[in-house]
Amino acid sequence: MRETRSTCPYCGVGCGVIIESEGAQITGVRGDPEHPANFGRLCSKGSTLHLSATPVVLQTRRLLQPLQRLERGAAPQPLAWDAAAEQVAERLAAVRAAHGPDAIGFYISGQLLTEDYHAFNKLARALVGTNNIDSNSRLCMSSAVSGYKQALGADAPPASYQDIEQADCLFIAGANPAWAHPILFRRIEAAREARPHSKIIVVDPRRTETAELADLHLQILPGTDIALFNGMLHACVWEGWIAADFIAQHTEGFDALKALVRSSTPAWAAKTCGIKEEQLLEAARLFAASPATLSLYCMGLNQSSRGTAKNTALINLHLATGQIGRAGAGPFSLTGQPNAMGGREAGGMATLLPGHRDPASAADRAEIARLWGVEALPETPGKTAVELFEAAARGEIKALWIACTNPAQSMPEQALVRAALAACEFVVLQEAFADTATAAYADLLLPAATWGEKDGTVTNSERRISRVRAAVPPPGQARADWAIVSDIARRLEQRLRPGAATSLFAFDTPEQLWLEHREATRGRDLDISGLSWALLDAQGPQQWPYPEGAGAGRQRLYEDGRFATANGRARFVAKPHGPAAEGCDARHPLTLSTGRMRDQWHGMSRSGTVDRLFESEPQPALRMNPQDLLRRHLKSGELVRVRSRRGELLLPLQADDAVGPAQAWLPMHWGDEFIGGRDARGVPLRGVNALTQPRFCPDSRQPELKYSAVRVEPVQLPWRIAAAAWVPAEEGAALRARLRVLMGEFDYTQCTPLAGQGEFSGQQGWLFVAAAATQPSAELQQRMAAALGLAGPAKAGTAPVLRYADIRRGRCRLLRLAGEGENARLQAVLRIGEGDEGAWLTQLWREAAPVAPFGRWLLSPEAPPADLAARAPTARSPQVCNCFDVSAARIRSELLHCHGAPAERLRSLQAALKCGTQCGSCLPALRRLVETTSAEVTV
Repeated sequence: MRETRSTCPYCGVGCGVIIESEGAQITGVRGDPEHPANFGRLCSKGSTLHLSATPVVLQTRRLLQPLQRLERGAAPQPLAWDAAAEQVAERLAAVRAAHGPDAIGFYISGQLLTEDYHAFNKLARALVGTNNIDSNSRLCMSSAVSGYKQALGADAPPASYQDIEQADCLFIAGANPAWAHPILFRRIEAAREARPHSKIIVVDPRRTETAELADLHLQILPGTDIALFNGMLHACVWEGWIAADFIAQHTEGFDALKALVRSSTPAWAAKTCGIKEEQLLEAARLFAASPATLSLYCMGLNQSSRGTAKNTALINLHLATGQIGRAGAGPFSLTGQPNAMGGREAGGMATLLPGHRDPASAADRAEIARLWGVEALPETPGKTAVELFEAAARGEIKALWIACTNPAQSMPEQALVRAALAACEFVVLQEAFADTATAAYADLLLPAATWGEKDGTVTNSERRISRVRAAVPPPGQARADWAIVSDIARRLEQRLRPGAATSLFAFDTPEQLWLEHREATRGRDLDISGLSWALLDAQGPQQWPYPEGAGAGRQRLYEDGRFATANGRARFVAKPHGPAAEGCDARHPLTLSTGRMRDQWHGMSRSGTVDRLFESEPQPALRMNPQDLLRRHLKSGELVRVRSRRGELLLPLQADDAVGPAQAWLPMHWGDEFIGGRDARGVPLRGVNALTQPRFCPDSRQPELKYSAVRVEPVQLPWRIAAAAWVPAEEGAALRARLRVLMGEFDYTQCTPLAGQGEFSGQQGWLFVAAAATQPSAELQQRMAAALGLAGPAKAGTAPVLRYADIRRGRCRLLRLAGEGENARLQAVLRIGEGDEGAWLTQLWREAAPVAPFGRWLLSPEAPPADLAARAPTARSPQVCNCFDVSAARIRSELLHCHGAPAERLRSLQAALKCGTQCGSCLPALRRLVETTSAEVTV
């Protein structure tokens, strides 16, 4: 076995991993105990990374060779790499000649390595001649970028993870690190235990698992963050809780801000936010008076039409109270993707240039042009993510090159995005996985290497640069992203720069790109001229700045009180509270927000290949406050239609008192790869982002994904369909493909995987559930049976199919058993009927429970008698611990025998079941269960 040190490809915590491999196969992964971001810990996603690289995944889900679609809607055909690269170069040159360079756009990803970013950026700006290059980081981090630049002068988070251990007050706003950054949350928990006097304040409209750890939870109304921060600043000013000397010596603009917040009284702000005035005043006092206050913030502030203003309003609090530039203090934005920070450093967004330069500055453009060896860079402002797809929909963008991202799932207003992809003359998708939603729109698919197969660097949230190393070669014909770009760029050069003495893309190794990137940082605030790959290899991850001659990177910025502005002073930014981009009304009375699940990541193109990651939340659901269900005569578990002004979605409803009144919440991950259906016109439903809006912040251009006005209404879909089967793991992808073809045939569909249990351990299950207004046709029923292998005569070696049909009532059941006698289990099930009769059969299948006790009732149209029905499995208890597959029911049962204080009961629980002893992602849920489950009283 070979071991390779690398970095996790999920969130921006930047955890070190040790990849275990044998030959060309990744066989395991564990946390790197020497990496300063995680010290050996991994969350549920990171600890299952090797399962996203199994032979089955490589053979069935990976894009292994270039594919060309000869016409839209047709199946793509294999193409040789040389032919594919020539075609891209030829088509881009033709578009540029006919329509100009700005008819070409690049949409890339915070999951790319810094070297990949550099190659794409140089291709777009230095060769094609357009600033139309943007990243999916626009959807998560661009408001933080704008906020830092406006207030502090540079896009540079001033704090480090070590500050968590030194903070006396932790102010978490618009972030749920318990789920989104689990390993960072482990540090928060440990710091709290080590320093019990410290305080935690959480600002979130939802009572998240992070909020449950807080001393003070400010459950504000969605979109009122600026009102809260300005109200807190008002209190600080008028109570004398400000750092007057720091303001005078190190800042500017305070008088204008003070005048602005004069009207933001605590009473007004509390009323606007929907909290108590006493809570706001306590938050202001703790923030200002604590010896060191560190704020952590993420999408709740960023994904807003006022995202930059929310960021600067929070930074204003830090500047006014002097809570910056010291141990345990500062405004610390958490990065959403593994290399969103590296992309910002490399200038891989339309509004950035390498080395924290500005494309609007002629001097900055000239510097990069000189470094890159070209006469000039383009002046025309580039289109950012939403603008890029809007332009494509209008026909202005003729060619789109998309890399390592899935805009047909992740972008807001999916109807527009998909119309843009369909309208674009030439769409190139550079991707590792073959079956993303965007792949269906690509004219050319280029197979890219991914985690475990790439070499380069990434930068995490605390400005720490880590090496990414390849443990195995890319499978099939997949290539590193930078190598794909360089190959095509050299071919494009022959058309655009004929006779040039040297190539702009004479790169043979990723280190060569990194060195060119490094040179762009020299003398800048992020100077890494003192770093080398050799140093990173020898000494491990390092923080920037790390200028030439330095012995180490800088842990904390602005300790000398001098900021990255022209005069060295930080700037207060005076922005008033204002409404969200769209408001609620009688037709759309609820505020919808989206967020993350604990065990999934982004569009699930990688995490969705690991069936065990679905166990804690196996299906999508719209969550609403129980009181809203009562007021609207809705029931938990029923199907509802969620409508925004842009689209609609059908989903099961779930009561959740963690959601505030008049609000609704959905995980961001569910695209039409897993859920679907059609509206009344027969138009396909397109996942969660069919509902979200593209309105964006005027400064950061980041869309307001966190706020959409919706209405929720029950739907009458009497016909219910369930199709399920256990198959060998290598056949899972084929079964999924057969079931996905059927997703557009019903009003509501959901198709999700399950990990095999009991008799089916090691196999993969797929559960397809659907609902329809009318009875499925005989032809459709036959197609469903065929998809499950339940049509026609049984194959040799397989059990016969048990059949029941009531043509008059439209009922149908098809069952195949595995095993015999007392050991018989349901291997495959198809049931169709009005209502959800026979739902117990699906549970019988899911739990791999013995079927012998149910005999003839398996095919009976009537429900089993009560005594027999009691023996049928009920809905499976949600999984809490992914590492050891421990359910909530099992935990509650064990807690009956755990006595003592909560901490003692938790330790007893962990000793008995091991839950929460590995990755720790489930610890917040375990603490909740400890608090809510009483022990048995012994007499």
